[in-house]
Amino acid sequence: MTVTRHNAETPTTETQDAGPRDAETPTTETRTTGTARALRALEDDRASVRLKAALAVGTAPDPDFVPRLIERCAVEPEFFVRDMLTWALTRHPVSLTLPALLRELGAGRTQARSQALHTLSKVGDRRAWPAITHALLTDPEDEVARSAWRAAVVLAPEDDRPALAAVLATQLGRGGRETQLSLSRALVALAGAAEPALLAAARADDPGRRAHALATRILRRDPDAGFAFAVEEAKRVVALDGAPGGGA
Repeated sequence: MTVTRHNAETPTTETQDAGPRDAETPTTETRTTGTARALRALEDDRASVRLKAALAVGTAPDPDFVPRLIERCAVEPEFFVRDMLTWALTRHPVSLTLPALLRELGAGRTQARSQALHTLSKVGDRRAWPAITHALLTDPEDEVARSAWRAAVVLAPEDDRPALAAVLATQLGRGGRETQLSLSRALVALAGAAEPALLAAARADDPGRRAHALATRILRRDPDAGFAFAVEEAKRVVALDGAPGGGA
């Protein structure tokens, strides 16, 4: 009886001791392997693979991913993959992503600055607001400036919005249709805070700047009018030498 009892107890003890060790080792190894595989996949030649990798990284956040995600944002050529990279970053703690994104704002590469600004607008943490500088809002690269305008509208405190509108108004008339539409949308989003700056710009000597200001005011009044209609209406007013702000 003693031997039987001893034999019955021993394997029970060994099984209990071995179980946790056997469970822990594969879990750790699997996690490490999975992280390495996902990071490699972010640099795959196939955009579909990179997209799936970014989705996987965002689905299972890991602090080790943050630096590589930000590095990839700066060089990723496909818009839809960059958007997934941004989403993946928003899934990580702000305490990790915010400092890294702010450092990117001083990068020399256009895409690095632009994508960092875009991601900050999605993170939405207003501690980033002081980093949205006049230099970024007037950056000579349209891609960077457009991202800065969108981020600024999201991050600016209420008291700073009139000053922001004044800076944005200095960019009226800049660039092609997409750039002008981005700026108009930003100014429309600032609502009443943008009105004094738009009124002043609507009296500008430069016909392009004046027309853009008038078009933006038309959009403010009637968001459903469409940008193309607003621009044509503004050009008509300018061509007829109507009163600044007339009809808007």
